[in-house]
Amino acid sequence: MPLALYALAVGAFGIGVTEFVIMGLLLEVSGDLNVSISAAGMLISGYALGVMAGAPIMTVVTARWPRKATLLALMAIFTIGNLACAVAPNYFGLLAARVLTAFAHGTFFGVGSVVATQLVAPQQRASAIAIMFTGLTIATVLGVPFGTWLGQLAGWRATFWAVVGIGAFALAVIALLVPRDAGQIEEGDWRSDLRALARGPVVLALLTTVFGFGGMFVVFTYIAPMLTQLAHVGERAVSVVMLIFGGGLVVGNIIGGKLADRYLEATLIGSLLMLAAVLGLMTFAVHDGIAMMVFVALLGAASFATVPPLQMWVLEKSNGAGQSLASSFNIGAFNLGNALGAWLGGTVIDHGPGLPALPWVAALLPLLAAALALKGLRASRVATLTC
Repeated sequence: MPLALYALAVGAFGIGVTEFVIMGLLLEVSGDLNVSISAAGMLISGYALGVMAGAPIMTVVTARWPRKATLLALMAIFTIGNLACAVAPNYFGLLAARVLTAFAHGTFFGVGSVVATQLVAPQQRASAIAIMFTGLTIATVLGVPFGTWLGQLAGWRATFWAVVGIGAFALAVIALLVPRDAGQIEEGDWRSDLRALARGPVVLALLTTVFGFGGMFVVFTYIAPMLTQLAHVGERAVSVVMLIFGGGLVVGNIIGGKLADRYLEATLIGSLLMLAAVLGLMTFAVHDGIAMMVFVALLGAASFATVPPLQMWVLEKSNGAGQSLASSFNIGAFNLGNALGAWLGGTVIDHGPGLPALPWVAALLPLLAAALALKGLRASRVATLTC
């Protein structure tokens, strides 16, 4: 695998840290800026909204740029955004800086996925995407716990200063290692690309991403209270369980990429059904600490095994029309799935059967995603036969 893929993974690592580390620093941020915990939580929601809005906007703005220049510009925005977070004078300044930073997220992963697939042979494309996304998984395993520890030790601003350093390093290695001609400038008009993305197969693929990844976040968003209140795991052990979860992410991401290179359609359906099975069986483990640790690892592996095939699935369904735009929209779909899962989980807790029911409710979403993917497969085969 070319070194350029690992340069992209460095950028993905930085983005992963800045997205998730705020979850561990809510108390520090709310105390320092004199806002409530719920207001501090809006820093997470604001980032997600920034990703969903920024992905199509930034992809359209940079559509005619060389892809290496696009990646460098996005990492510059990311670095400047984190610098603004580090020196934010108040809550609203921090919120605005978080949204600015999020604008780089979707398009970096979208354009980066396209560049990754063009750096390798056709039979290695999903593995190339998986390597780039390994940066995100390592951020979950190591970067977020370290950033949380640093913020608790030296103040939350210190964490953002550290991410500024990561962004500067990512800029340097992308400039050094990614070939100047990595990926070609896409021909055509972004308006026609948008119309192409509105076609049925692409919409089905994007919805598959939303529901497939949303199931994981029904449980993951509320994993801490599930562990402490249901499985009676000590609060200090939650961070250890998160490391186990992150290890599962890394393993699942790599396996999903390798399988998708050989059997894309089978891996797509199989990984979604596996995720549904893990979530469904977790229902019977929620009151046992050891069993929950095992299932948290399985959840990490099953959920991120879906990422490479979902990303490749959308790229294939776009049929070459605005691949960067399609890929960026899919990153937005991942984040929409995050928001959907968190909302559904909260609804189940507040207005439904409660915390113990989260796993089996979550299992319904990847099942729906598998049904949508099967519908898309059938539609593609009918279209092929008709032609």
